[in-house]
Amino acid sequence: MSCCPVGAPRAPVSVAVRASSSSSSPSGGVGRMATVVRRAWAPVTRGVAASAARPYAASSTAPGVLRSSASPARVGGSKAAAAAWGGRTSLGASARGLSSTNVFDFDRNIRVKAVAEDAAAAEAGAAEAAVAVEVLPPIKLLTSDESPELLRIRHTTAHICAMAVQTLFPKAQCTIGPWIDRGFYYDFFYPEGFSDKDLKDIKKQMIKIINKDYPLRREEVTREEAERRIKELNEPYKLEILQAIKTEPITIYHIGDQWWDLCAGPHVESTKMIHPKAIDLESVAGAYWRGDETKPMLQRIYGTAWSSPEELVAYNTFKAEAKRRDHRTLGKDLNLFSIQQEEVGGGLVFWHPKGAIMRNMIENYWKDLHLAKGYDLLYTPHVGKLDLWKTSGHADFYAENMYKPIEVEDEIYQLKPMNCPFHVAVYKDGYFSYRDLPIRWAELGTVYRYERSGTMHGLFRVRGFTQDDAHIFCLPDQVAGEIKGVLDLIEEILGTFGFKEFEVNLSTQPEKSVGGPEIWKVAEDALKEALGVKGWDYKVDEGGGAFYGPKIDVKITDAIGRKWQCSTVQLDFNLPERFDMSYIDSENSKQRPIMIHRAIFGSLERFYGILTENYAGAFPLWIAPTQVRLLPVTDNVTPYVQETVRRMKAAGVRVEVTSNERLAKLVRNAEKAKVPVMCIVGEAEAADGKLAVRTYADGDQGVLTVDEVIARCVAANQGKLDKF
Repeated sequence: MSCCPVGAPRAPVSVAVRASSSSSSPSGGVGRMATVVRRAWAPVTRGVAASAARPYAASSTAPGVLRSSASPARVGGSKAAAAAWGGRTSLGASARGLSSTNVFDFDRNIRVKAVAEDAAAAEAGAAEAAVAVEVLPPIKLLTSDESPELLRIRHTTAHICAMAVQTLFPKAQCTIGPWIDRGFYYDFFYPEGFSDKDLKDIKKQMIKIINKDYPLRREEVTREEAERRIKELNEPYKLEILQAIKTEPITIYHIGDQWWDLCAGPHVESTKMIHPKAIDLESVAGAYWRGDETKPMLQRIYGTAWSSPEELVAYNTFKAEAKRRDHRTLGKDLNLFSIQQEEVGGGLVFWHPKGAIMRNMIENYWKDLHLAKGYDLLYTPHVGKLDLWKTSGHADFYAENMYKPIEVEDEIYQLKPMNCPFHVAVYKDGYFSYRDLPIRWAELGTVYRYERSGTMHGLFRVRGFTQDDAHIFCLPDQVAGEIKGVLDLIEEILGTFGFKEFEVNLSTQPEKSVGGPEIWKVAEDALKEALGVKGWDYKVDEGGGAFYGPKIDVKITDAIGRKWQCSTVQLDFNLPERFDMSYIDSENSKQRPIMIHRAIFGSLERFYGILTENYAGAFPLWIAPTQVRLLPVTDNVTPYVQETVRRMKAAGVRVEVTSNERLAKLVRNAEKAKVPVMCIVGEAEAADGKLAVRTYADGDQGVLTVDEVIARCVAANQGKLDKF
C-alpha cells in the first residue's frame, strides 16, 4: 500500500512549554529576570528553556519559591578568584541544580515565573533572587503506535501534504507516504526538487485544504478499476505499488472529490479534524525508490502532526534540546572523536585523546567486572577464512552486510561481521564435559559491516565498531540461572552509567525456525523464569524471535525520554548444530550445548554516542576525560601548580592546566569544555596550600585544600560517582 507504518516505536516524552509572561507580572519584571537567568545559568543551560527546569524543594520563605543568595562567594584571599566567580556563583549553582542532568521532568512540568527584586543588583551579586515554580499538567509526546488518534492525524496529514504538493507542482508523482513515530513523510518523484520556500508554500496549501473541511472517504474497487484510474493519472509508482498488493479488495481513500490515494487507512473523518497550528513540514531529503541505489532518487518531505498547538510547541522544544545534545556536534566541540569521510572513509571512527581515555575507562570497567562475575576474556582475529562464514550461514544470509572477500595466497578470507563463529572456533579447539559448563567467554571484538553511505549516522551507525560480545555455553537446566546472571549484569553496568529505567521485550518462536518445539519451550520458559525472578515487567512479541532462538531486548531511557536499544540476550540453537559442537554428559554421550549470545552496550561506539547525548557532554566525574582544570592567575604560582598536578596525577586524578588568558576567559573556556572541577590558583591560595573550587554541576564550592580535592576525586573514581 502507499501508506504503511515504518520505524521502531519511541517512548512518550513529557516536556515543559515556556508560557508567555502573565499580564499581572510587575512591569518589565519577567523580562529582567529572564536576562538574569540567562546570564547566571550560562553556559550550563545553553538553549534550554527555564520552563524545562527540574523542580527542587521550595524555600521555606514562601510557598513555591526557591531562594538563593546572590552575594559574592568567599573564595579565599584571591580577589581574582572572587571576581571570577562573582555574583553568578550562588544563583548559577541553583540554576544548575534545577536543570540537573535530566533537563525535562517526566512526572510534572513546571513554569518559572519569578522576578528578581532588583535585576541590576542581582547581576552584580548583591540581591536575593526568588524563583517561583508552578506545577503544570504534563504534555506527553506520544508516538503513533501509542496513540491511535495521533496515528490517524499523521496519516491523514501525509495525504494532505501529497494533495498540496500535486496542487502546486502538478508534475510531481506520488509514491509512498507512511506515518512514522512522531510524524510522517511522503516521497515524490520530482527531479527539480523542493526548496525551503516550496515547503512554506506547501504548508500554506495544506492549511487551505484543512480549512475546506473535506471529508475522508474510503472506497473499495477492483484491481482492474484501480489500475485504470492510476494509468489515467500517469502515476507509474502507484502502479508498481498496486502490483505488489496481494490482497483484495483494493482500497482507496478520497479527500473530498479532489484527490485520492491507494491506502488501507486509517484516517480521520474530515480534514477539519487536523489542527492547522499543530502541523509542520520539517525537511526535505533524498531517498531512493524502494531503498535501491539503482532506482530513481525521490524527494522525501518530512513532517510532524499533533492534536494541539501546545503539543507542537512541546515537540519543537524537545527537538531543540535533542539538537543541543547531538553527539556529532559535541564530539567535535569537545575534541572527543572524528569521522574523516573525505580523507579516510565513511563510517570509520577516530578516537581523539580525550575520547580515547574515556573509552579506555569504559573498557577497563567492563573487563574487570566480567572477570569478577566469572567470565574469561578472549581476543580473536579481525579476519578469517570465508569457509567459516559459510558454515555459520552468514555468507548466505548476511552477505549484503559483509565486505567483499579478500584473496590471500590462493585462499579466500573475510573481514568478520560477527564475533560468534570465532568463539565457537575456540570452543571447538577444546574438549568439555558437563562438569565444565557453563563456560562464559567475553570479548570487546571489532567487527566490520557494510552500511550504505546514506544510512550512516555519527557513532550510531558506522562500518567498523566494537561489540561487547559474550557467549555462554551451558546445559539446558542452567539456562534460567545464566540468563538471570546476564540480566543482573545488564542492570549493574547500565546503572553505573546512569541508566536506571528499562523497557524489556521477549521475542518468541517465529513460524520458520530451527530446533524442535520442545527445546523452544524450554528456552522460552527459561527466559520467562529469569525475568520473573528478576521482577522485571516485559512485553511478549509473539513470533518475533530470530529463526535460531528466542531473545530478550532491553531498551534504556535517556535524560530527555528517548529510548535506545542496547542490550540483547539471545539463545541460539543454530550455530551449535552447524558447527557440530558437543560436550560429554554424565552417561559419556555427546550432547549439544545451549549457546547464549549477549551484548550489554551493543557496541562501544553507539553506547558512547548515547552516553554523550544523555549527559549533553557534561560527563559524570568518574569518567570525564579531564576531571580537574587548574587556572593559575599569575606565573608566580607555577611551582605550586606543578606540584599540585604531580600529586593529583599520582592519585589517579585526570588534571590539566590552562593559563595565559584573562581569568574570565579561562573560566568561560573551562565551562564550555564542561570540565567537572575548576580550580583558580592565586597567590593567596598558593600561600595557604589551597584551591578556590567551582564545579560545572553545582557552582562554587569555596576554598578547599589540595588533599580535599584529591580525596573527593579519588572517591568519585572508586565509587563511580557523578559529582564532586
